[in-house]
Amino acid sequence: MMPPSTQRPVIIVGANLVGLSAALCLSKHEIPTVVLEKHASISKHPRAIGFTSRTMEIYRWLGIADRIPEVPEDFNLMRARVESMTGKWFESTSWSGTEKSSKEDSTVKKQYSPSRGAAIPQDQLEAILQEAVIERGVNIRRQHTVTNIEQDPNSVTVTVVDPQGQEIQIQSSYLIAADGNHSTVRELLQIPRNGRGHMQTMRSVLFRAPLEQYMQGVHQFSIDQPNLKAFLTTYNDGRWVLMFHDDVERDEPTLRAAINQAIGTSEIPIEIITTGRWDLGALVAETFQSGRIFLAGDAAHTLPPNRGGYGANTGIHDVDNLAWKLAAVLSGNSSPELLDTYDAERRPVALLRHDQIFARADYKIHLDKATPASQKLDDDAMEFGQLYVSNGFIGLDDELPRARKPDEWTGQPGTHVPHFWVTKNQETVSILDVLGEDSWALVSQSTEWGEAVAQMNLKSPVRVKHVCIGQDVQYADEGSVQGMLGVSATGASLLRPDGYIAWRTEEIPANAAQCLDNVVAQVSFRMKTHPE
Repeated sequence: MMPPSTQRPVIIVGANLVGLSAALCLSKHEIPTVVLEKHASISKHPRAIGFTSRTMEIYRWLGIADRIPEVPEDFNLMRARVESMTGKWFESTSWSGTEKSSKEDSTVKKQYSPSRGAAIPQDQLEAILQEAVIERGVNIRRQHTVTNIEQDPNSVTVTVVDPQGQEIQIQSSYLIAADGNHSTVRELLQIPRNGRGHMQTMRSVLFRAPLEQYMQGVHQFSIDQPNLKAFLTTYNDGRWVLMFHDDVERDEPTLRAAINQAIGTSEIPIEIITTGRWDLGALVAETFQSGRIFLAGDAAHTLPPNRGGYGANTGIHDVDNLAWKLAAVLSGNSSPELLDTYDAERRPVALLRHDQIFARADYKIHLDKATPASQKLDDDAMEFGQLYVSNGFIGLDDELPRARKPDEWTGQPGTHVPHFWVTKNQETVSILDVLGEDSWALVSQSTEWGEAVAQMNLKSPVRVKHVCIGQDVQYADEGSVQGMLGVSATGASLLRPDGYIAWRTEEIPANAAQCLDNVVAQVSFRMKTHPE
């Protein structure tokens, strides 16, 4: 029988990428959820399209990566500044804002992940996520509008208006607000936001047209004409969006003329699908937690579209961080203090990404002249090498930078375990696939740790699995585990369910089982007594 605390579901407000990803993460941990969404269906606007390798690692663990087409291995997302697609081309840059890399450079690029990113439109990815969560028993209630939230020390009560206009109340154990930039939940909680703020209101037109012959390997176009400054990009399915850097409402003939101007010809058949109006801004909430309520995605941090994919991807990473912690607390294994680490770990990531957006060429123009731009950090550092700092780690070094490339870390607590290849049952797999995200794991090269883990598991409700490099799997990469994790052949690294290194020891201590038990109790916020 489940502990009483899990009889009430976790409520998620928002059936978007972040909300559905949260539901999928919680279902993986066998936590029941109810998703409340005010809209009747998935938005017609594709919106985001770039999903990063780290995001795909999470979907890999959730068992849906095979439904999401990855970009080709040699894919290099290019952007061109042009007069028009068929007119003069001024310059081309890569996704990261640098000159196009040569083939020779791309062959020596380090592989930091077993996954490649995905270039799938957001509406298509949301459909995949929605199908997956329904398959796993998640209750999605569309056309349910949240009007009020109350919480006490034991629960959250949400008042919603259903499709028939009836007001109902739903009680939950916790609530995740993934309801976007104009979050009703955040506003009800009166949580302020800080940051660059509103930059401009933009208009867009979504259309279908056969333009592949004019792309020349480029997917994004900055249209630069005296009377048209706009951004044109493809969703790789025949749909394109033209974004205007103004808040001018255009009728259909005017829109068609602008599309033709961006293409450079009026000979192409165009089907206008819909138009949009949206605010470009950058704001981060002052806290991501209020009691039993957590903000995630745009509700927590509204970041403008950028080449690093800091919008939707950051939100998906939020709920990956939060879900296992909610599961640990709801199971009775960990105390609620574990949940305090969510804000401590994820809000600095959002703040750093906010600053890094304005360190990049696309948005430097939006900085106040009195505000100097931050130093631009490497894209791989921002994607794979951001440091968490919270009470959920032992041995943190406060002097460390907040992000480095994975090969510049050496297994410090607060960093994510790096990807490296191992062989298991005569197959080459990533260590990330061996570890998974289901439980705590101790990685070592010493079989002695196996006995210590077994002894600890006999009495601890927080179970740890031992992965012995050299016994359970064989190291297949160049270099060494010691170099990557910073421990000797007898040392070990303790990994959280989300793959972050919570603690390490260079050598095996005299009483390894007791030491490990003490460490796990601290970093997992283990309950002193475990309910039967």
